[in-house]
Amino acid sequence: MTELLEVLVCALVDSPDEVEIVDEGVRRDTVYLKVRVSPRDVGKVIGKHGKIANSIRTVVNHAAARQNLRAMVDFNS
Repeated sequence: MTELLEVLVCALVDSPDEVEIVDEGVRRDTVYLKVRVSPRDVGKVIGKHGKIANSIRTVVNHAAARQNLRAMVDFNS
């Protein structure tokens, strides 16, 4: 799932080399992932009213569901 998340986020930002994805592990059938991007790219990842961030969460959550897991994606700058 980290690879999928990395592909999605790197396609949106201007500086994909500054994208960092941290897999915090699985607890109670939930995968916790944190995404860090450059401060100037935060708006591109979050989107207006969080629409892009919610779309990314939805795609990753569907990928996790194929493995009988849930995914929690947190965006930080």
